[in-house]
Amino acid sequence: MHRYEVIIYWSAEDRVFVAEVPELPGCAVHGNTSAKALAEVQRAISLWLDTAHELGDPSPEPKGRRLQYA
Repeated sequence: MHRYEVIIYWSAEDRVFVAEVPELPGCAVHGNTSAKALAEVQRAISLWLDTAHELGDPSPEPKGRRLQYA
């Protein structure tokens, strides 16, 4: 499990839970449950970091401030 801050909230408009990673621009996913969103965001973080590495872009060190559930 990655140690980046994850914010999970309910989107009434989309009727799904959204999980965002503020430290990784554009890294956000959704799921039918908060647990599903959290599982999906872990995969999204891995893909984000792999892509940054392939492109030679820096990857921020996780600040690990909080892991928040909705």
